[in-house]
Amino acid sequence: MRYFILNLLLVCFALPALSQQHCDCKSFRFSSKGDTLNCVDMNGKKQGKWLIHYDELRGEPGFEEEGEFKDEKKEGPWRIYSLDGELIATENYRWGFKDGIQQYFNHGIVEREESWRAMDPEKKYDTIDVPDLYDQYKSERKIIKIDSYTVKHGVWKYYRPGSETLLRTETYVFDKLIIPQENTQPNATSMSDTTNRKPPVALPKQITDYKKKNATKQ
Repeated sequence: MRYFILNLLLVCFALPALSQQHCDCKSFRFSSKGDTLNCVDMNGKKQGKWLIHYDELRGEPGFEEEGEFKDEKKEGPWRIYSLDGELIATENYRWGFKDGIQQYFNHGIVEREESWRAMDPEKKYDTIDVPDLYDQYKSERKIIKIDSYTVKHGVWKYYRPGSETLLRTETYVFDKLIIPQENTQPNATSMSDTTNRKPPVALPKQITDYKKKNATKQ
């Protein structure tokens, strides 16, 4: 460790232009392009650009992921590759939680698209706009209690494997699957029929009295 700190100090003094970038890191490494990767700051937190390698484990294929950390939490876009270099997924993070659109690929073709929303872990409540199921231009604002800091929120899309054919979609509002209800309002034809229907003709009092009197005889 003593030799590492000494070498780090030499780098800081020899390359003052890079000192701010490197000397804030307790450990780091260089990429093939000379970029600083995998920085761990003096407080032991991951910072900046990272490339993480995972070996195959218990039959699960290995992969690599790259993106940025901010105070030990994933932030912004991340990309995941197979060990052969094939793009597997693109993910987005905020406060270390999934946020926004996530895409998952099979041989370069999108197979599933997810939509998530992350919440500030410092908050206990959040204000959201709940869309109207029948009118895309309407929404209702609600205040909700935060139970989870990343939730399914938005439209999820599922594609036929190996093609871009959309099989189905699902819509979530804060982890709740929304199933649109059938429109039970009468259509124009039925409303027209009801409007044009003539009211029943009132029978003379004598006839109604006769019917009442003889109803028990039948």
